Amino acid sequence: WDVNVCGTKNLLEIMKDNECYSIVFSSSATIYGLTNSVPISEEQNFSPINPYGKTKVAIENMLCDLFKSNINLWKIASLRYFNPVGAHPSGKIGEDSKGIPSNLFPYITQVAIGRLDYLQVFGDDWDTKDGFGVRDYIHIIDLAEGHIAALEYLKLKKSGFDFFNLGSGDGYSVLEIIKEFELSTGCNIPYKIHARREGDIAISIADIAKAKKILAWEPNKTLRQVCVDCWKWQSNNPNGYS
Repeated sequence: WDVNVCGTKNLLEIMKDNECYSIVFSSSATIYGLTNSVPISEEQNFSPINPYGKTKVAIENMLCDLFKSNINLWKIASLRYFNPVGAHPSGKIGEDSKGIPSNLFPYITQVAIGRLDYLQVFGDDWDTKDGFGVRDYIHIIDLAEGHIAALEYLKLKKSGFDFFNLGSGDGYSVLEIIKEFELSTGCNIPYKIHARREGDIAISIADIAKAKKILAWEPNKTLRQVCVDCWKWQSNNPNGYS
């Protein structure tokens, strides 16, 4: 709360002092919480289940109030990320998780490089096509281009407050991810099934129609490119940035 909420408040005050009234905010799909709605649109009600998601909701509310305080002044875009994955194609910039990764792809790459023995998979009895949880993964390059599109959009507006989902619009199960990673890289990814985690849901996929229509943006990277770029980063940096 101190970093996310208070930090944003401090930033907005400094922006106002310097007459800078345009901001693209990094929000998150965690604000939607537990929902059976698929795909998830921007109109979905908020029901975050963890402190991180709750801070993102608080900041979006703060931004909304700020905009309403002077609707002719502020230009704000809130981008709700789904699951950013991948690495820069150069192999020089990637995700370096410390300890046991909490995200799927760095977990897989650490297993592939030999830093971890196997991948923990939480549940194979979900109500999905193969029993494994399904998520929407967006390549980090597509996400970066979404930011550029949002900035260009704000430049054309006199004022406004808008929010957009940024995801791939497609869902892949954990098993599909494992198989694609093995096929794309030639690595073997052993895994073990563990019990479901509290708070997890079966499927989460973004409805990205609004971003496509208003921002003229859509993702271009494939799941295979995600796997190849992740592995290039990890194989070039077996111990991470250290």
